[in-house]
Amino acid sequence: MKIGVPKEIKNHEYRVGLTPESVQELSGRGHELAVQTGAGAGIGATDDAYLAAGAQILPDAGAVFGWADMIVKVKEPQAAERAMLRPGQILYTYLHLAPDPDQTRDLVASGAVCIAYETVTDAAGGLPLLKPMSQVAGRMSVQAGAAALEKSRGGRGVLLGGVPGVAPGRVVVIGGGVVGFNAAQMAVGLQADVTILDRNPAQLERLATHFGASARVLHSTQALMEDLLPRADLVIGAVLIPGAAAPKLVTRKMLATMQPGSVVVDVAIDQGGCFETSRATTHQDPIYVEEEVVHYCVANMPGGVARTATYALNNATLDHAIAIAGKGWQQALKDNAHLRAGLNVADGKITCAPVAEALGYDYHAAEALLG
Repeated sequence: MKIGVPKEIKNHEYRVGLTPESVQELSGRGHELAVQTGAGAGIGATDDAYLAAGAQILPDAGAVFGWADMIVKVKEPQAAERAMLRPGQILYTYLHLAPDPDQTRDLVASGAVCIAYETVTDAAGGLPLLKPMSQVAGRMSVQAGAAALEKSRGGRGVLLGGVPGVAPGRVVVIGGGVVGFNAAQMAVGLQADVTILDRNPAQLERLATHFGASARVLHSTQALMEDLLPRADLVIGAVLIPGAAAPKLVTRKMLATMQPGSVVVDVAIDQGGCFETSRATTHQDPIYVEEEVVHYCVANMPGGVARTATYALNNATLDHAIAIAGKGWQQALKDNAHLRAGLNVADGKITCAPVAEALGYDYHAAEALLG
């Protein structure tokens, strides 16, 4: 199969779909690969490194899209990229379609086969291709929140870990999944005062066992959030419903009770965000203020640590890329129900139920398209 890797064009997105090592794995199996010149610069991978791994270098995205049978990316295709997709071409990347009607419409119109990293499942019910980026984003959320709390950034001027004789900052993590767990680990490591909220009894037990006395683990209710938010310095939104838009758990009215200069970091912003006041920002312009509260809502947080994030992502995505390229997408999805769950759009049809429900499309089971 001809596999193309374009340079990412989302604002300050430095990751790349395939590392040179992944290219070598695929070329060693007889596949042809083409990488856009400079695509790996953000992770320190030169064109020469890709050439040595067995790829050819093409001058621009148009050449890559026009040549390839399968496009491997990191972030959802931007409008200019969507216009280059063609019927039957495979797109393997993050999509996050539920809060993005424009992208969904374009992908449906393209006729391309669109497999989303974030809805591929595993035998344990997890999201293995989303997990590494959730780990990165969860850890980054505390770094970003701590920086936004500095007075020069508009924050309250609170040091999360405090110092002897001065109380630490209060951190509330909404959601105890992969993002929330990693955020809490970082906040606890900084010696902040940490509270984790979740509604899943099994999750609560796991978190309580892991953190012990280092963090409070509480069953999430609206009343509890209304009690905690006015005293919080940093609130991290770490809620995910696979494939669907994130629920708005913190309303504007609730946000208005927070202290001026406190900070919210919405890691769920890729799925629309879990704060009513959230809107997507970029690494170039990451924060804004609503109700005197600093908001950090960067939609591609892991792009800021591109090398770590790219290698972590490739560790998770490569085996499925090998299967798709080696068997063709239909056979690969027939053979693997977990990969099949990643199919979001194919042949002009929506094949992910939460996306269809969120955006008002008819839902078509992936199995019906596999023959």
